[in-house]
Amino acid sequence: MNTKDDKVMALSDAIREYVKDGSHISIGGFTINRNPMAAIYEIIRQGIRDLYLYAHSNGQGADELIGGGCVSRLDIAYGGNGKYAATCIRFRKAVQEGTIRVEDYSNFQMCLRFMAGAMGMPFLPTVSSLGTDLLNVWGFSEEERARDPKMPNQKMIVMDNPFGGWMDTPKVVLVPAIQPDVTILHVQKADKQGTGRIHGLTFADVEQAKSAKHVILTCEELVDTAVLRRNPDQNNIPFIHVDAVVPVPHGALPTACYGYYDYDPACLLHYVKCAKDDDLHREYLRKFIHGTKDHEGFIALNGGRERLDRIKADPETGYAVNLARG
Repeated sequence: MNTKDDKVMALSDAIREYVKDGSHISIGGFTINRNPMAAIYEIIRQGIRDLYLYAHSNGQGADELIGGGCVSRLDIAYGGNGKYAATCIRFRKAVQEGTIRVEDYSNFQMCLRFMAGAMGMPFLPTVSSLGTDLLNVWGFSEEERARDPKMPNQKMIVMDNPFGGWMDTPKVVLVPAIQPDVTILHVQKADKQGTGRIHGLTFADVEQAKSAKHVILTCEELVDTAVLRRNPDQNNIPFIHVDAVVPVPHGALPTACYGYYDYDPACLLHYVKCAKDDDLHREYLRKFIHGTKDHEGFIALNGGRERLDRIKADPETGYAVNLARG
């Protein structure tokens, strides 16, 4: 529990402090919504390797971390970028070439795993995946699990319902908890103590924050604590879980941040083109990530202020109503 009154840090310092080679990390967001992209690009810039990544149903963030050579192991329910890539491109390529190892769970199971970690429970029961090969196909062997004390010794366990046939459920599935070394989220508002406010859908972000040993919050706005104490029911991330607060306007780009900006179709289309070709992808990394000092530099190379104006969210709907999405 971190109760410091002021947790504001530079992004490069926060990543350097909490994300190490071999760390188990989780990232928030969903497909092309509210991914912590500024933090992800900084991880790639710093050359951090051998990460064990946990993602609920992530898209751009997971794909770029994998493409940047940062990830060796992954637990995930779904990796895709909507219409831009039904399956994330560098993710798929890495799986096909065997450069990362993956264990897949259902969406509900990943939520339960983070919830178990948040509750301090070693597992939670469900009936999700009974009758499917999710139970039988493991991404990691028992031998590998035994070498890593942060991994459960089995993927999932099916057991008899200890209450008998009650509710016509003779079997239950036990899914193991996730407790990452660090969770990284992007939120709309945060104060210097680390209280965070997510507008719109929270996805699995709240459970991911509460399950982690450390939390980095990047935010659109750093606001006074008094602002968040008004309508406190709208605050999702308790400050006691947060270690670093990093103000990064447009820190989810090129993914969307509800109420602030939409996803950037031009940037995503350009990424898709580059991600499909190894040479183009190497040039993309060189120019847009390693060739930029920070997220402002990335934005400047991707249309700058003109592009930001085009994807600015309509205050009534929360998204850009006239955006050309093709």
